[in-house]
This record gives sequence, C-alpha cells and structure tokens, in this order.
Amino acid sequence: MNTALWIITCLLTAVFLFSGLGKLFVPREKMAAMADAARWVLDFKPGTLKAIGVLEILGAAGLVLPAVLGIAPILVPPAAVGLALIMTGAVILRVRRGEPKAALLDGGYLALTAFVAVGRFALEPFTG
Repeated sequence: MNTALWIITCLLTAVFLFSGLGKLFVPREKMAAMADAARWVLDFKPGTLKAIGVLEILGAAGLVLPAVLGIAPILVPPAAVGLALIMTGAVILRVRRGEPKAALLDGGYLALTAFVAVGRFALEPFTG
C-alpha cells in the first residue's frame, strides 16, 4: 500500500506542478488556444488563474516535501485534501461547460487525490 501511495503521489505531484507552472507563466489566451479542453481559462481573470496555479504548486509540494524531508509529514494528507477540493471544483466546472471527457479526466485526478488523502490519513500514515 505504501508503495502504491508513493507512486500515485509522485505522479500527482508532477501533474499539479506542471499544471500550476503553466497557469503561472503561460498567458491565458495562449493556453486557451492549445486545446479545446483548455478554453475554460477564458472564464477566469488572469489573477484567478495565477492563484489556482500557486495553490496547485503548493499542493504538489505538500504532497512530497514534508515526507521526503521528514519535517511535519502529517501535512501530506491535508495537502491531498486541498488538491481534491481543487479537483472537485474542476469537475463541477467541466460538467457545467458540457465537457464530459475532461470531467472524467478531472474526476480521475480527484479520485487519486482522495485515495492519497485516505491512504495517508488512515491506511499508511507517516506517524503512529
């Protein structure tokens, strides 16, 4: 279980780090032109997108750094919960926009972040 949680955590960290950096440094018009599934960014102000990006980067860091550094590893499950909340909003947004494929993908990320949260809170916590 611990190995599965680490693998999923590392994958989620990469996804949220990449996504967050994109929201911070890629202009929203350019991001929207990359794919149809990215047009949602035009629904938000640039400052809001940057805030989401910062939260994703902080969440990604919170998934791995506390455990790897051995400093307050109890922060890993709350970081996973925070990312699950972000993904809950993403799923709601996709459903409202009528984007079922993107909603399923975001729902997958939601399920994985929830799995890490439950796994680190109850199944394989870092502290006794």
